[in-house]
Amino acid sequence: MTLDILYLDDDLVVVNKPSGLLVHRTDLAKHEQDAVVQRLNEQLGKWVYPIHRLDRATSGVLVMALKEDVAGALGEQFMARTTDKVYQAIVRGYPQELGTIDYPLAKLNEEKGRSRFKIEGTEKPAVSHFKTLERYEINIPVSRYPKMRLSLVEVKPEQGRTHQIRRHFKHVFHPLLGDTRYGCRHHNQVMRQHWSEDLRLMLHAKSLTFKHPTTQSTLSIEAPLEQDMKSLLSWLEKHPSN
Repeated sequence: MTLDILYLDDDLVVVNKPSGLLVHRTDLAKHEQDAVVQRLNEQLGKWVYPIHRLDRATSGVLVMALKEDVAGALGEQFMARTTDKVYQAIVRGYPQELGTIDYPLAKLNEEKGRSRFKIEGTEKPAVSHFKTLERYEINIPVSRYPKMRLSLVEVKPEQGRTHQIRRHFKHVFHPLLGDTRYGCRHHNQVMRQHWSEDLRLMLHAKSLTFKHPTTQSTLSIEAPLEQDMKSLLSWLEKHPSN
């Protein structure tokens, strides 16, 4: 299956990564042969170099380099945090209209058979700015509440820590819908019953702005929402609480 290419030149390719697809094959998913890198290798007939990553369940803007030196230059921009990343997510509850989550993130112990816990001394600064775009109240009970509240938020993380947005919104008690790791099982279960059993992590990398390593021009590339997220937002709009 071909990928939706948002931008392509001799140095770069930017795609709208579908949810459920790995960026590249990893030891954690040895049985998976399908990934963005492999698809693009076949689709473009040339090798591609991954620059950054998105979680498997996250959709949206993903940039790859077509040359090794370009990959190095782009990687430096991500390391220096000079890129501008904007995400959209559907979260539990009603966050404030504008906010900043300043909460250092530590590595998590991921040993099999043990409860996940933070490894002391591994904390790194992590800051995420957000604004609430829409609020929804659905006449469906969830947990101890008579109605379900959800919000569409736009998020601009300053860093790119592992699971930064997911962990930050869990920290402020507004976990992402469909998040099986940090999310609310009650909301996820209700939405699977009333909307779709195929509910996934509702997180989309909406846009990415960076400097082209060769031309030095500023590129700002936006990816449309994947159909399942668009469908869910449409469903929420059609099911008001009143």
